[in-house]
Amino acid sequence: MTDATLTKTIFINATPERVWTYLVEPEKLARWFHEADSDLSAGTDYALLRENPDKPDPKMIWGKVLVSEPPHRLRYTFTHAFLNGHETIVDWTLESAFGGTRLTLVHSGFETFDGDVFDMLTSHDKGWDQHFVRLRTVAS
Repeated sequence: MTDATLTKTIFINATPERVWTYLVEPEKLARWFHEADSDLSAGTDYALLRENPDKPDPKMIWGKVLVSEPPHRLRYTFTHAFLNGHETIVDWTLESAFGGTRLTLVHSGFETFDGDVFDMLTSHDKGWDQHFVRLRTVAS
């Protein structure tokens, strides 16, 4: 079976402590990704909310936070309607780098998706790229 893992690394002109807040705090997540229903902390379920709250189900993305080691590592399950309940895993690693932060995302678990795996990979690859542009802007 071919590996179906997305790995992306970006550099942000801010400390890991500052970048961390944009990964776990609802109002800061909303500035670059989607607003969360609560802080993302270890052992808790989370939901990232739709921009249009008038939809019948306000959840856009949901899962459970598996690991939270501020400000260095965050790991959670990740699913949404287009994944039909299939859970993937998102791992974030934050490292100090030359006065800023090296942020690495590893999004895994697509290879067992019951559907068009390549379509899911390309869709998420493009989505993360778009979100990272906004993250760099708001966190710097």
